[in-house]
Amino acid sequence: MSAASSALPGEGPYEGPRRSPGAFARAAADAVPPSWLILIGIFTVQLGAGMAKHLFAALPPAAVVWLRLLTSAAVLLVFVRPRLRGRTRADWLVAVGFGLCLAFMNFAIYQSFARIPLGVAVTIEFLGPLAVSVIGSRRKLDLVWVLLAGAGVLLLARGDGDIDIVGVLFALAAGACWAGYILLSAATGQRFSGQSGLAIASAVGVVVIAPMGVASGGADLLRPELLLLGLGVGLMSSVIPYSLEMEALRKVPPRVFGVLMSLEPAAAALVGMVVLGELLSGRQWVAVACVIVASIGATRTASADSRRPPEV
Repeated sequence: MSAASSALPGEGPYEGPRRSPGAFARAAADAVPPSWLILIGIFTVQLGAGMAKHLFAALPPAAVVWLRLLTSAAVLLVFVRPRLRGRTRADWLVAVGFGLCLAFMNFAIYQSFARIPLGVAVTIEFLGPLAVSVIGSRRKLDLVWVLLAGAGVLLLARGDGDIDIVGVLFALAAGACWAGYILLSAATGQRFSGQSGLAIASAVGVVVIAPMGVASGGADLLRPELLLLGLGVGLMSSVIPYSLEMEALRKVPPRVFGVLMSLEPAAAALVGMVVLGELLSGRQWVAVACVIVASIGATRTASADSRRPPEV
């Protein structure tokens, strides 16, 4: 999964020139090329996921999700300070829907992480943004990308007899939530300035996951070392990569951003291998490659369509 704000490859909502939270991103943006900012953000997200998976030995996935959302919401609310007055009922419905997608996307993917390898889970989840990029398209080439991605997921689902089907289903649910997140992110960006909408959505996510997170975590949530690790997961998985991506989007075309974001499944597989010791089979690496190629192809096709002059 990408950062909390990770959106459709090549079509992430750019919400204006307002600076993202944290001096870290601003300093990094001045010293590092934008393409490297995106790559750093991708690997930071997956390292955060690796940290979260290590935490599962001490805390259930729901509790770790809640700590992650709590961290990102707290940082965003402090730095963004969204304006709450003067909002219409429609504004709040969109923001709450955005928050629900954010909450259940994180909940589902963490449940998937607990059952199947990181690289496999993120590859399956990536079907969400891929579906949004090709849905409604009439180009025959997009059908090729859909079939290629489908073949990749079938290879993963078959696996070598050791893939947990519940983990696969949770990853598919996370992908569906990611698709909804993308659509509602765009709608939220039209109604709320800067990152105000994301800050409100993050707060909604904290409230929604709190009953499951607190009930499952119990007294362990008060242990300082676990709270510190949870803070690290939130920073690595949401705040830092989101800030880096927003800085990069100011300097690179959306097409380049989308192509680079398509490498996320490979980054997840590499982090899973190095950090968690999750070795993928040859078949699984082929499946990951299928989804990456499909995502890059869909991104480039969508970018070409956006540059084409309208027919009259």
